[in-house]
Amino acid sequence: MAGILDLLNSDLGKTIISGVSGSTGTDQNKTSSVLTMALPVLMKAMERNASTPEGAQGLMGALNGKHDGSILDNLSGLFGGGVDDEVKTDGSKILGHVLGGRQQGVEQVISQKSGLDAGSVGNILKVAAPILMGVLGKQARQNNVSSQSDLGGLLGGLLGGSETKNEQSFLEKILDADGDGSVIDDVAGMVLGGGKKSGLGGLLGGLFGK
Repeated sequence: MAGILDLLNSDLGKTIISGVSGSTGTDQNKTSSVLTMALPVLMKAMERNASTPEGAQGLMGALNGKHDGSILDNLSGLFGGGVDDEVKTDGSKILGHVLGGRQQGVEQVISQKSGLDAGSVGNILKVAAPILMGVLGKQARQNNVSSQSDLGGLLGGLLGGSETKNEQSFLEKILDADGDGSVIDDVAGMVLGGGKKSGLGGLLGGLFGK
């Protein structure tokens, strides 16, 4: 299975990046940077949430219902007249549900790395979250996902296509932050400097030319 970052490099990914960029008024390269960092973090958070029966049931319900992948069938319509507030509100709910109290810390880390202010990062994530759920819903349908272990396999497969152990620990560190802001220092040290070129830091640096 292709990883989530492979998706961003596909034609669908390019459509999503240009659409999100246009609808949030954000530079396309920076939008791409934000999504490259944010999507694995969101997927990792979903994977962790789905590791409990209740979390898996909630996510399965969403993927079988509202987020069944149909949003991907008309992206030109979604982005055509500017993304409507209903989609953004839905995105806010998804982020709140998936990231909980870590949402602000995650947005700040991505803000520092991408050079966009945290508000713009938040806007990009609000639009991207329902689309990511649509991607998952479509994959769940195609792979006949019907149990907690199927769901874990789907999320792990999408993450595994683009992850090394170092990236995994980077994602864990962001998501384990207790929201007191100190995550920024840890992660900034890991990703923004500190001479570490391995894992996600190297990957992101390579992608963003930094």
